[in-house]
Amino acid sequence: MKKKGIVYGAMVLTVAGVITRILGFVYRIYLSNMIGAEGMGLYQLIMPVYSLGWSIACSGFTTTVSKLTAQERAKGEYGNMGRFLKQSVTISGSIGVILCLLLFFFAEPVAVYFLKEPRLILSLKILALSFPFMAGGSCVRGYFFGLQENQIPAINQVLEQCVRMVVIYLLAGSFMGLGIEYACAVAVVGIFAEEAVSLLYIVTAYRMFKTKNTLTKRPSLGPMQSLGILFTMALPLTFNRVTGSMLTAVEDILIPQRLLLYGLSSSEAISAFGQISGMVMPLIFFPSAVLQALSTTLVPAVSEASALNNQKKIQTTLSKSFLFTAVISMGASAVFVTFARELGFLIYKQDLSHFLIPMGLMCPFIYIQMILSGALNGLGFQVFIFRNSLISSLINIGFIYFAIPYYGMDAFIFGWFASLLVVEALEINKLRESVHLQIKFAEWILKPVLSGLAAGMTVRLIANRLLIPELGSLWGVLASICLLGLLYCVLIMVTGCLRLDDLHGIFKGIRPQGMRPQAVVNRMLF
Repeated sequence: MKKKGIVYGAMVLTVAGVITRILGFVYRIYLSNMIGAEGMGLYQLIMPVYSLGWSIACSGFTTTVSKLTAQERAKGEYGNMGRFLKQSVTISGSIGVILCLLLFFFAEPVAVYFLKEPRLILSLKILALSFPFMAGGSCVRGYFFGLQENQIPAINQVLEQCVRMVVIYLLAGSFMGLGIEYACAVAVVGIFAEEAVSLLYIVTAYRMFKTKNTLTKRPSLGPMQSLGILFTMALPLTFNRVTGSMLTAVEDILIPQRLLLYGLSSSEAISAFGQISGMVMPLIFFPSAVLQALSTTLVPAVSEASALNNQKKIQTTLSKSFLFTAVISMGASAVFVTFARELGFLIYKQDLSHFLIPMGLMCPFIYIQMILSGALNGLGFQVFIFRNSLISSLINIGFIYFAIPYYGMDAFIFGWFASLLVVEALEINKLRESVHLQIKFAEWILKPVLSGLAAGMTVRLIANRLLIPELGSLWGVLASICLLGLLYCVLIMVTGCLRLDDLHGIFKGIRPQGMRPQAVVNRMLF
């Protein structure tokens, strides 16, 4: 079984992530234009329930399978890998079935008393059916992540998005005219279909992989011993994610209610919530596909290096990850801030600059959190992550409850920013203590910030003078963004933030004649 580098894995997931994000954008644009901001607000109220179900049934076991698979593969214990996977699928699938029955039969009280929206009863019943499929598929994906066979989950991501889009396209015409309640229900049918097809694909891929790779070594761990290890790792992770999902659900439910005290009507409150959560956030997170992929591959890579007590490899891996995160996030921030108004009108036919500019400025902090989470998960600091998650949510809820009635959605944005600052300061300090990570201020902060500012201001001036008639069109905006990106990349290289050696180290994966195996590994990784 051939090992693959973290950058190779991240690149595979990045390509899939970009394709998925593009398809997802098309889906979001179609959905938002079809059901409007209020409909998007209702749809987003379903997401905390979906996230909570995933957290209970899948989250802890998926990450645990990924981590344990990487560790056992490093030690050559292939039998233990299979045992961990089978036990995880059994437990997670059983939890998924129980959640399905509970939500299906208690959909009405959840919609009326928890979400405060009776129009979501039908959507919740359909969503319940997806939980068993979601649970089984997530564990098998974790297994492939642990093996760094990332092309299989990558194809799975694209397939899921395609299925959701096809379902919406086929059913939209028949049900959209019946009202927002049925519009949301159709969107949730897409979720159910994607989870069912996803499970079918990932199980088929697993069987084919097992046929090609004979991993017949007997487990060195007994069933109860492996079960104990599994629960020891999965329960804290699950508790962390469940608590986080419940607090996020509280945030999402509180926002429309507190906006009523700000002076908005019920429809206006749902619409404002739909704008920021269903329109602006997907736009902000679109460029982060590469970072989500990098974060996912960091867990098994750092976990494997930690199991081998390879401190230098951990430091180098994290240092490169932070560098690329800084470069990508500053570039994204420059695009969102420079063309906030144009992007809102072009994509959603609305002016979203009031939300997009401050959240664009937050991109570096939002994106760095992904890498920090992947690194700390790989090092086994699940309890520390859980504590930070609680701190973050409590800060957010405090701003939502006490400040939104006076300052509206600006209070939510500022609270999110404050929580990011506090939590990331704690997590960076933890990495400095545990792996002696050195913060490179010039490369990670100063040079990307200056490059982003210079590129954004220059292109904005050029656009104002030469491209004003075209900025309302697709090609005008795309031309301006491409020009900004090109100038930003040039400045990043000129300032020495990224060097040609860095790029060569990433993309050069072919072993020259006579090169030692460890040199090949280093080249593939870095």
